[in-house]
Amino acid sequence: MVGLQNKTDIFIVGGGPAGLAAAIAASQIGLRITVADGALPPIEKPCGEGMMPSTLAALNSLDVAFEHGDGHSFRGISFVQRDAAVTADFSHGLAIGLRRTVLHQRLVARAEACGVRLLWKTPVSGIDGNTVRLSPQNFHARWIIGADGQGSRVRRWIGLDPPGRTALRHATRRHYRLKPWSSYMEIHWASRAQAYVTPIATDEVCVVMLAENPRDASFDRALIEMPTLAAKLSGAELSGRERGAVTTMRSLQRVYRNNVALLGDASGGVDAITGEGLRVAFRQAFALADAMQAGGLKQYQRAHHRLARGPMMMGKLLLWLGRNPRIRSRAIRAMQHRPEVFVRMLAAHVGDATPAQLLSAGASLGWNLLAI
Repeated sequence: MVGLQNKTDIFIVGGGPAGLAAAIAASQIGLRITVADGALPPIEKPCGEGMMPSTLAALNSLDVAFEHGDGHSFRGISFVQRDAAVTADFSHGLAIGLRRTVLHQRLVARAEACGVRLLWKTPVSGIDGNTVRLSPQNFHARWIIGADGQGSRVRRWIGLDPPGRTALRHATRRHYRLKPWSSYMEIHWASRAQAYVTPIATDEVCVVMLAENPRDASFDRALIEMPTLAAKLSGAELSGRERGAVTTMRSLQRVYRNNVALLGDASGGVDAITGEGLRVAFRQAFALADAMQAGGLKQYQRAHHRLARGPMMMGKLLLWLGRNPRIRSRAIRAMQHRPEVFVRMLAAHVGDATPAQLLSAGASLGWNLLAI
């Protein structure tokens, strides 16, 4: 029998940023929340560690506060390659780069202030209807949320794992003790890899190397084709150990079954670009809270599809550019001649434009490619 102390309105499997955002959003509408995770905070994840202006707006809606000295602001994005570079500012506000562990600490503090029950070092072994199985006790919940990452066990338990294999990209992350040289987040392109460079402190930058082949994600291998970046990093001290990760891009037909919903990377994902996954996950958290308040998850399915559409289009575009270096080189040179096209594409990427506007920007880029 489930005791009164083990009843909750919502049980969230996974205490990363997506799960904590869902907990905070649901607590704001008066629901009782329990979160369980097998790890101890702060939870680390190798990523680009940048948050776009719309991501910060979502965090502000969750009343997540940052302290003075948390992170470092940047004003836009630059694409850099051997023969060209193009830069665009965000259409409104600044972005912030900060360590993932700092973000997690601030989310944990906000969840605790909201009265969320947090169970750390508490792995979940299964779910059955409204019952969540833990050791040594079970929980009864009206709603269950799987926010347990791209390898989600909750997704598997409810039979929503997509069939077949998913395309993977491999990431390697380093932190360098180095004063940021730019007020932009830079994407450096090589033939088989991209480097995402984000300022995260007054004396530190985060560099993530992404490639489809794990060998190509090696810093030593990729930097040979990134002379500008290699010169900046030459002789710089590492401020932490190198970490690796795998990123996927997939879209699920369904993100809920009965009373169980998937959120964040567990519900599918776009190819990694700094901050994009966080922005989508935080917006999903609000959509899910609204759906649960309304008494059903169908509207969450619709909202989830809408939120993923633009990022998925941009993710596919970036993957295509990565796989076609000659076309990418021409595209960057075209946008260098017509920077307003890159401005429009950046607006679409960070959620400030519709998918139709992204298509319009893509069409403009196509015409300029023909002109080069």
